[in-house]
Amino acid sequence: MAVKQSQYEALLAQYSERSAAITLLKQHRPYLSLIPSMRRPEKSLVTIPLPVARLKTEDSQSHLQLHTSKKITKTQILPCDLAILMCDPEWKVKLGVEIMVFIHRPDEDFSELLLRWRHTQVYLDQDYEWLMPNDESHMFSEMAEQVCPLFVIFPETPERISRGLQGANLPYIVAAHVLPESDLYVTAVSSDS
Repeated sequence: MAVKQSQYEALLAQYSERSAAITLLKQHRPYLSLIPSMRRPEKSLVTIPLPVARLKTEDSQSHLQLHTSKKITKTQILPCDLAILMCDPEWKVKLGVEIMVFIHRPDEDFSELLLRWRHTQVYLDQDYEWLMPNDESHMFSEMAEQVCPLFVIFPETPERISRGLQGANLPYIVAAHVLPESDLYVTAVSSDS
């Protein structure tokens, strides 16, 4: 049985909410420990579904001609499904850890899923800043000290994908399907097991 578009869409919508993103992180304990305040977890992170970043690169032409560097900015949709940014609940500033969530998409094979993470790594390996949600637009949102991936697969996901993620030592969990179709929950299965 193949992954359905409705399953993917339901998880993307669900994880866009902070409380569901926290539940997701509970399934991979090392990432749960990255939340700055467990007393106020929902104020300790920002979720950005289908995130957009403003990438800043140096203009090599101006550097050669004028001996000064000039930044060129390019706005880019990242190939991850969700960015979870940690922030200080007291000071309302973004901290140095970001988690990129990759939900297995219908008809996506292992190489395509892995390539989305690799492209994200390349994009975020330069100066960048996030286009933040309106409520957090005041927040300083420049590049992170640490970018971590988390993969979400389904019971219907081919076994080669979970084997590949495990072989690449990338953390993943399996989302389980519950009736009715719109309600999904996550069961703990990680690459550590």
